[in-house]
Amino acid sequence: MQGIDDLCGLVVHEPIVQCVDPRIAPAADVPSCVLQLYFDELAALEAAARLDGPIHRALREPLTAGRFTQQVMAVRALTPHAPSTLARFQGCTYLVEYEGPAEDFNIWLAHYLQHHAPLMSTLPELRELEIYTRIDCSIGLPCARANAMQRNKVVFDDASALADALASPVRESMRRDFHTLPPYQGGTPHFAMGSTYGNLATH
Repeated sequence: MQGIDDLCGLVVHEPIVQCVDPRIAPAADVPSCVLQLYFDELAALEAAARLDGPIHRALREPLTAGRFTQQVMAVRALTPHAPSTLARFQGCTYLVEYEGPAEDFNIWLAHYLQHHAPLMSTLPELRELEIYTRIDCSIGLPCARANAMQRNKVVFDDASALADALASPVRESMRRDFHTLPPYQGGTPHFAMGSTYGNLATH
């Protein structure tokens, strides 16, 4: 990803199989790879993601072969020292997608941020918590757009720490709160991933 102006963080996620969620069945369609590219400004992202722009050039073959979808999302970082600010970090991540739509997204998000997110923030050994909501913008990349209404990420040092968190009393409280979420449609696939973080701001 060298040569992408204003790219301030990159995370590469790859699936792991040694982590089992005791409360949720494994997702049927696990992505082979997830890339997160962080920009501080939307305009910088749009410039980098234009057709034949630097992101397209870096990923040209996988994009044109239909191996990626893309979605631009606002980031709510709810932990004070996220690994994405570190020069290098390897951890274990649980990615969650809420496909949506919600019956009333304002009510949905307010409830989620006020009730569910505080529970997530108390998961044992948590290193990072981010909540993402979708943004409409101009992207020229030749790959399909995903349209999840919300995504989440919780990060731990390793698969053992993630497994402990998934089996913890906090997770049981989260499952109870999950059943009180405002009405919404669609699935909520969960993916356990091994993650490599790098800070590219000075590259």
